[in-house]
Amino acid sequence: MSPPRAGRIPEASVARLPVYQRILLELVRAGTATVSSEQLAELAHVNASKVRKDLSFLGSFGTRGSGYDTRFLLAHIDRELGLDTDWPVVIVGIGNLGRALARSQGFSSRGFRVSGLFDVSSELVGTEVGGLAVRHLDHLEEAAGLDPPSIGVISTPPSVAQDVADRLVGAGVGSVLNFAPRVLRVPGHVLLRHVDLSIELQVMSFYLSHGDHPGSVAASSPLPHPVGLGAVDLA
Repeated sequence: MSPPRAGRIPEASVARLPVYQRILLELVRAGTATVSSEQLAELAHVNASKVRKDLSFLGSFGTRGSGYDTRFLLAHIDRELGLDTDWPVVIVGIGNLGRALARSQGFSSRGFRVSGLFDVSSELVGTEVGGLAVRHLDHLEEAAGLDPPSIGVISTPPSVAQDVADRLVGAGVGSVLNFAPRVLRVPGHVLLRHVDLSIELQVMSFYLSHGDHPGSVAASSPLPHPVGLGAVDLA
């Protein structure tokens, strides 16, 4: 057992934990029993001291000279990421992107459970996607009362995204993942993360135009970038 950690883990370290988790999962599936910080660093494209510092926030795991027990470290990071918990997810906006998200394995495994699909289109309401019936957005609050959602995903047109965010917050979600190309406002207690593919392409075009490369996991990671973390201003 590792000792309990103290204090807040820096956001940059939290953002790298899913990268380590994915690498460790692949190593476990390949039958790799132990992994060194140098190996993890090479696979995650960071330096080894950063790996050791990130993991030190979680406790003491490694053994000098023999590295980390891969399966044990994976299980601990899973717990830290909350992947051993049931997180109901509702998706609002069941167009092409919403349907793709509803069918995505990332939204239906590792602790996440798509519990509701909502739209306002008469052509979509009543249809089935990924084994779930699409309900009208007006039924969001009723559905939330029966199966309270933890995460709300917005894949609507930008013109209605703020209204949807307000309704999700009113339905009790603690986190909002926004795919609509619009900056949203949520109360301080709600975590908001924003995924804008056009911004990602513009960042790529910057580096291509300048013949440069960011050279860091944070800049090149497929992880969503934070727009806000409630009232906390993170550097």
